[in-house]
Amino acid sequence: MKKSLSPQKTTPNTQQAVEPTGDRLQKILAQAGIASRRKAEEIILAGRVQVNGVVVNTLGTRHDASRDHIRVDGKLLQGPEKQRYYMLNKPRGYVTTLEDPEKRPTVMQLMEKKRGPHGDMVRLYPVGRLDYLSEGLLLMTNDGELANSLSKAAAGVEKTYLVKISGTPTGEGLDQIRHGIMIDRGRLNEVRSGRRDRILTSPAKVELARGGDNPWYELTLTEGRNRQIRKMFEEIGHHVEKIRRIGYGALRLDVPPGEYRELTPGEVTALGRAAQGKKVVPKKKTPEFAQLKAPVKKRTARPARRKA
Repeated sequence: MKKSLSPQKTTPNTQQAVEPTGDRLQKILAQAGIASRRKAEEIILAGRVQVNGVVVNTLGTRHDASRDHIRVDGKLLQGPEKQRYYMLNKPRGYVTTLEDPEKRPTVMQLMEKKRGPHGDMVRLYPVGRLDYLSEGLLLMTNDGELANSLSKAAAGVEKTYLVKISGTPTGEGLDQIRHGIMIDRGRLNEVRSGRRDRILTSPAKVELARGGDNPWYELTLTEGRNRQIRKMFEEIGHHVEKIRRIGYGALRLDVPPGEYRELTPGEVTALGRAAQGKKVVPKKKTPEFAQLKAPVKKRTARPARRKA
C-alpha cells in the first residue's frame, strides 16, 4: 500500500527587522555633559550634531558612543562625563533652578566653581526643590537616572525637615498632618472649573523639636509637592516661618550654609537603595548643622552706676 505524501508547508522568506543598538542620541549628549536631554533634543533638531560625518537632525536614532564619532558644533565628544554627587547646604534667598528670569541668585552659582576630573565644568542639576525662603540639604548631581528615581513618588524616599511655625497647633491638627490632609495641588490662587484642585497628602511623621510660642517641629515626608509643608500647616491655621531640610534618605546635613561636599561611594549606594524603595538608616549621631541651635538668651540691662 502506497503512502500518500502530504504537501510540504513552505514559509516565505521574510527578513527579520534588526533592532537598532546603542543609546538614543539625546541621551549620549546628556551623559557627555553637553546639555539636559530636552536641550539636547533641540540641538539635534537644529542640525548641530554629526555622527560619523553625517548630520543627524531627527530624534530617536541610536548610536554607540564608544565606536561612533559624534560631534556637536564640530567638537568631538570625549565620552560620558564622570558621574558626580554632592550635598549642598542651600541658604535662604537662593532659587533651586538653573536660571532665574527674575535674576535672583541660584544654587548653580554656589556650585559653579566645581570642576570635573579633566578640569572641565561639570553640568550639575538639583534633585527636587527647596523654595526661595527654605534652606538646607539639597542633592546636586549629573546622574539623571538616579535623580529621576529619587524624585518619583513611588520610591517613597524619606525627607526630614525642621519647621518653625507661628502659634501652637492643637493635637487634632497635628494628627491631621500625620494621617494625611487635603491641600491645594497648584498655587493658592489657581481655580479650575469653578473649584480648587485639592489632593490628599501621604501620612507624615511629626514630632515636637522645641516648644514655645513659635515652636519647631521635626517633619518627615515621603513626597515633595509644591510648597507642601507651608500648605499643610496653613490648613490647620498656622503660618510657617522657617523650613530647613536636614535629611534625605540616609543622609544628614553636615556642611555649613552655602557650602557643599562630594558624597562618598557608600552614600551614593545608600541613595540608590532608597530610590528602589529599600529601607536605609541614617547614622545615629546627628551632625551639627542638622540640629537646632540653642536659643539666644536675652541680655538684661544693668542699672547705671551712680557717681559718688
